[in-house]
Amino acid sequence: MAIKMKKKAGSTDMTAMCDVAFLLLSFFVMTATAKIPEALPVDTPSSTVQTKLPESDLATITIGKGKVFFDLKGRDIRKKTLELMGQKYGIAFSESEAQEFAIMEGFGVPIESLKQILDMRAADRSKANQPGIPKDSLDNQLKEWIYNARIANIEVADKELQIAIKGDAKEEYQAIRRVMDILQDQKINNFNLVTGLRTEDF
Repeated sequence: MAIKMKKKAGSTDMTAMCDVAFLLLSFFVMTATAKIPEALPVDTPSSTVQTKLPESDLATITIGKGKVFFDLKGRDIRKKTLELMGQKYGIAFSESEAQEFAIMEGFGVPIESLKQILDMRAADRSKANQPGIPKDSLDNQLKEWIYNARIANIEVADKELQIAIKGDAKEEYQAIRRVMDILQDQKINNFNLVTGLRTEDF
């Protein structure tokens, strides 16, 4: 007569697996960087060519919705540019304002309104109605930002500033042409055009 043994349900200890899962989760949460909202979001035209923009010595001019925004890489370069612009327009920026300007994202206001933007919290700044940097012939502040940023980049980093134009695909050609003319007036004939990547059509 055979004796039948009762089968016990097997159990697996999940403690080690849970520990690993939480360690991985903690790692990804702590090393991830939050996406900062763009000051002027634009829908760039698509292209099959992929070229990476430089990490430093770069100014980005964003054109969209009839506005122009300006951004600059490098905290020291930004502070020096602000100092030069303050001298040009007779506006004194405090050290705390210069520090805030050094870390904020792109902006699109006349220099006379820049202090108001600097006084805002970063979250409020991205929601603020910024009219764009003036670029007409009577008050061409964009030209001055580019010119002084180039001087600042040479003084601080001893390198020529590179320029990138990020235009909205729906923006009128004349608005982008106007910015290109400002660059060419300063003998800047080489610049990057920022596009979105798309697959090639076969």
